[in-house]
Amino acid sequence: MAKLSVELHRYFFEEERQPTVKLGDILALAGERVFGFLFVILSLPSALPIPAPGYSIPFGIVLFLLALQLISGAKRPWLPQRIVNGSFKLERAQKLVKAGIPWLRRLEGITKPRLTAICTSLPGRAVIGCAIALMATSMMIPIPGTNTFPAIGIWIIGVGLFEDDGAISLGGLIFCVLVAAAMISVILAVIWGGTSIIDMAKDWLKTVLEGL
Repeated sequence: MAKLSVELHRYFFEEERQPTVKLGDILALAGERVFGFLFVILSLPSALPIPAPGYSIPFGIVLFLLALQLISGAKRPWLPQRIVNGSFKLERAQKLVKAGIPWLRRLEGITKPRLTAICTSLPGRAVIGCAIALMATSMMIPIPGTNTFPAIGIWIIGVGLFEDDGAISLGGLIFCVLVAAAMISVILAVIWGGTSIIDMAKDWLKTVLEGL
């Protein structure tokens, strides 16, 4: 099976398309790895360092539903027909895919089937589902800065699932844990005062730079 970046480039830029595309139309690119594919595609708009207003909350809800299915042990995801048949402008999709493909190719360059139990075993997929559910919940919070890093974590895990690369998915899990710890520390600092992990990291970085 071709790499996802190759399939996406072919679908969006090498073949003639209608002015709008549906999620169901591009699911054929996923083959049997639909979960990983959906995690990559649905997290991409929020993970990219470009404005993508309006995507984080609805896509976060869908990602949360998919995570619950992964936790329950589902082999293939189920989505309401309204979501599967929902359309979006081809031009907007091409812009997002064009921005995301270079990052996807970099990660694909180091992917290979390894530690596959993390991606295929029920315990491994349950842990992955819990992490994605937590990050998807963060994506739904309508506060600036609460969706980009969680979406990046989901995106990395999704690439690992799609490529059967448990090492990449494990890296995504670790990233999600760090994001969760940082967000919790900020919340606690706001509620009870004190210094958050992010502030501590900034102070440490400042000290290091001053010592150079």
